[in-house]
Amino acid sequence: MNSEQAAPRRRKLRLPDFDYSQPGAYFVTIVSQDRKSLFGQILEGEMVLNEIGEMIQAVIEEIPLHYQGVNVEAFVVMPNHIHVLFLFTDEAATPLTTIW
Repeated sequence: MNSEQAAPRRRKLRLPDFDYSQPGAYFVTIVSQDRKSLFGQILEGEMVLNEIGEMIQAVIEEIPLHYQGVNVEAFVVMPNHIHVLFLFTDEAATPLTTIW
């Protein structure tokens, strides 16, 4: 791999002295591979989800049902990425017991 083919260097986005295991609000962005529009399209200024986008929306909405102390404060599904604002409380990351 020559220098022209080398992957671009990413900036470190984490704060060096911040403890990310602590409760608090966290803003997360997830982008589709190659920024492909996999989740729907914008028509007349409005996001229209496709089947994949609807699945993503349903999964995000169910996160608090599966993880105690994890709240989804806001989220948006866009054609090639999603934004989620999570609020983690002291009980965060404790999977809820499922009884079948």
